Amino acid sequence: MPVFPPVPLADWADTKDTLHRFLQVVGKLRLANAPRRNHWWHVPFHLTGRGLTTRPMGFDPVFAVDLDLVDHRLEIAVADGRRTSFPLPGLSVAAFYRQLLGSLSALGLPATVELPVPFDLADRTPFAEDEHHAAYDRAAVTRYWVVLGQVAQVLEEFAGRSYAKTSPVHHFWHTFDLAVTRFSDRRVEQPDTVDPVTREAYSHEVVSAGFWFGDDQVPEPAFYSYTAPEPAGLAEEPLRPAAARWIDSRGAHLALLPYEDVRAAADPRATVLEFLESAYAAGARRAGWDLAALRCPTAPEPR
Repeated sequence: MPVFPPVPLADWADTKDTLHRFLQVVGKLRLANAPRRNHWWHVPFHLTGRGLTTRPMGFDPVFAVDLDLVDHRLEIAVADGRRTSFPLPGLSVAAFYRQLLGSLSALGLPATVELPVPFDLADRTPFAEDEHHAAYDRAAVTRYWVVLGQVAQVLEEFAGRSYAKTSPVHHFWHTFDLAVTRFSDRRVEQPDTVDPVTREAYSHEVVSAGFWFGDDQVPEPAFYSYTAPEPAGLAEEPLRPAAARWIDSRGAHLALLPYEDVRAAADPRATVLEFLESAYAAGARRAGWDLAALRCPTAPEPR
């Protein structure tokens, strides 16, 4: 399999919709049981050598939920050594929900999901009632995992080039994207009407970057970057490589580099890093960050 294998949205849209809901069920479990972190860093998943993990959560006992996307199983591990697992293929969202809660209950673990409906998805059928989403293509899920792993390594390299406060590279079950965010030390004054999620996520100026697998708005996998709050003139800044462009997204501007253009490049990894650096420099410059002071000595000069 190539470093960046093809992953067109149309080829696995049904499977992606099912898997996305599986992740939301486990993600809501993590949200309820993980110690709170600033900027909601306790919410996303992290990558393992075989898939995704909640990391340890809970207190008495401590436990973790992993999705093995090579053998296609969900695994629950308790700190006292007890374990259980079940296969993912063939399950509807409702069956997955019942199986997960039943497995947790059998181990004496928290088995309640608050607001057991999809978050911010067009189809908000409650998890316990969703028999429609049941597609699970093993090869497509494994390919998704391979892409996640490769992209994560590029994002990790990008993250290490800056002295700015930087988030982990993590996978959000809300938007199904892999992301890393750099923060300035300047607080953002927000109006009272801003919701608590946004208020915490964007408490400081940020330049965020990542990768998603496509959605209704952008129906193809792509790398992206945005600056929040968006400084004046951001979309006038040049992006590299030539295939990168600014698009309108919910009233703001998003830097976008299609995944297929990366795959066609002579050096895909270098192409992604060039894009991430150009988008970061655009946002940081317009926002007035001290690029020289934040750059690690071994990192290339921003252009």
